[in-house]
Amino acid sequence: MRKQGLEAVEIEKGGKVEKDEQEWRQTLSADQFHILRDHGTEMRESSPLLHEKRQGTFICAGCGQPLFSSEKKYESGTGWPSFWAPLSEATESVADTSYRMTRTEIRCARCGGHLGHVFPDGPAPTGQRYCMNGAAMDFRCDPAADE
Repeated sequence: MRKQGLEAVEIEKGGKVEKDEQEWRQTLSADQFHILRDHGTEMRESSPLLHEKRQGTFICAGCGQPLFSSEKKYESGTGWPSFWAPLSEATESVADTSYRMTRTEIRCARCGGHLGHVFPDGPAPTGQRYCMNGAAMDFRCDPAADE
């Protein structure tokens, strides 16, 4: 989870969040920094968000940008939280040619943090599987769901 009590200064330009490496390290846990800033991958089946079933929104752990609705989450069997579509304009895609393969990396549109990858083997209606690192996200429960 996010480190408590440390708030880095954010520079917002055109809706984007920019921080230097030291500010990110103060704001994020070591695991979050590794994934969001160093493009790492968490261990399969390691995220509590994999089993999150409540109604709400998955947000970027780096900047709080709403990313995915729980209504678009599904069990892919991969060991990582999976969604069939992000929220509108929440993410951006970038070609990833690491590890001698071509994949589509998904980043937070606000802070550029690495979230995971998208694959063309998901369910209808999009056929997409947004395979995300749970440590790159936090979950905000919909208060109306408790009523």
